[in-house]
Amino acid sequence: MSFSLFQRPGTIVFLDDDPDYLEMLALVLPRHWHVKLFLRPNDCINYLQQEPPFWEADAWNQQQLVDHWREGKPLIPQALAYWSKYTERHALTRICVVDYSMPAMDGLQTLAELVDWPGSRVLLTGQADEQIAVSAFNRGLIDQFIAKQTPDISHRLIEAVQHLLLAPDPRHAQIWRATLTPEQNALLRVPSVGRDLADFANKRWVEYLVIGDPFGVLGMDAAGHVSWLQLEPTGGLRDLAELAEAEGIGAAALEDIRQGRKLIDIELRQALGHGAPPELNPAFAIGRDAHLLGALFTVPARYCPDPANSYSGWLARQERRRVID
Repeated sequence: MSFSLFQRPGTIVFLDDDPDYLEMLALVLPRHWHVKLFLRPNDCINYLQQEPPFWEADAWNQQQLVDHWREGKPLIPQALAYWSKYTERHALTRICVVDYSMPAMDGLQTLAELVDWPGSRVLLTGQADEQIAVSAFNRGLIDQFIAKQTPDISHRLIEAVQHLLLAPDPRHAQIWRATLTPEQNALLRVPSVGRDLADFANKRWVEYLVIGDPFGVLGMDAAGHVSWLQLEPTGGLRDLAELAEAEGIGAAALEDIRQGRKLIDIELRQALGHGAPPELNPAFAIGRDAHLLGALFTVPARYCPDPANSYSGWLARQERRRVID
């Protein structure tokens, strides 16, 4: 599946025995990344070895949301409460970038110590180390390798890390896929649908999750504004129009729904317990075959996390970038 069912920011760790190189990274890496810079392998290993229990706790918290949904509790307000409460989820390290050539312990030896740490691994190599990196990649010991002599190495490194940040996380995907019907799952696996959704989500949100009840994507931007991308298979438009008719929606708007020109946010408002009149917004096709429509709705601010608990708010509370020596 080209579209990840679950996405969020995280910490990126860099390990290199060259302090000048790390200082350069501190300056050029995107400011919206949370970065930790280590000079010594043991410090880096000790830092990452503390994380697996927190990864397990976070996965358990997410699984609890799905379990409560099975018991009849709506998913959307649960997800909003999770985002509001567990702000330290952003501290979990998503990617570790390690220099291969270090005197005390090489990069592969360092990564080998991280047995239970679940993040992605990138190896920086010199020209003489390329075959070692290729072998490590083929054995699944690393996710990517980058030659340090690559022209514009900082740009190449940023691209590689960004790619890994957007890559699907199998464990989280498994948790949230359980909320999807087989039909919904099949729709999301259509390549053109996945590409359109990934493009839409990555332009608007730093964090999102896909759910099946109701069917859509709940996303939050860096400032903490939450929106709902309602997804509607074209085969379900008449049922949606019937729901709208029960809400007293007029004939012209009902025809817009039946024809796929607009969608209505009845299920979102029901999940939130929001008593205001439902909203209709323009629908647009997702994917090439026109079997899936989407419409974007703003989640009212009173249901959203405090802006202080947004990713930008959390990032502003972290210490400034420095080389840990």
